[in-house]
Amino acid sequence: MNDLAMHILDIVQNSISAGAKNIWIEVLVSVARDLLSISIRDDGKGMTPEMIAKVTDPYCTTRTTRKVGLGLPLFRQTAEQAGGSLSIESTLGVGTTVTANFGLNHIDRPPMGDLANAYVLLLGANPDINLILHYVTDENEFSVSTREINEALDGLPLNDPQVMRMIYEMVESNI
Repeated sequence: MNDLAMHILDIVQNSISAGAKNIWIEVLVSVARDLLSISIRDDGKGMTPEMIAKVTDPYCTTRTTRKVGLGLPLFRQTAEQAGGSLSIESTLGVGTTVTANFGLNHIDRPPMGDLANAYVLLLGANPDINLILHYVTDENEFSVSTREINEALDGLPLNDPQVMRMIYEMVESNI
């Protein structure tokens, strides 16, 4: 994957497949700490400790359409190559949290990519899921959720092209 937004899309898709109704994406960008942290938390079905131990193996997948699952292994490799790490916490019936930390200025850290576009694509394709984006820097903080947007839209669908464009512009200008 060429950028971190693509990794976020992939991990969020895992959350959706796990039956999550609420998905939190938190991005922390700290120049002071030389840290870029991405955390994706969901309220999906969760994983057993045995599955957590195997899930970063590319030959471990719950899919029946292919015998490999590369999302988490590639995310872990990307984090480690940029001086960071990947951690997974999960409880059956409660949900899962995947956190990847990167050296912000590490030469091998991929660019963030178009996070606003990733958010809009996810909410447009999954309007019934509450997708919360929390973006934090040393100086600022921005949060948005599809639940809040739906309340403001008063019945206008999230996946309306004009609405998606407006949401994109709002997210892009605030991160």
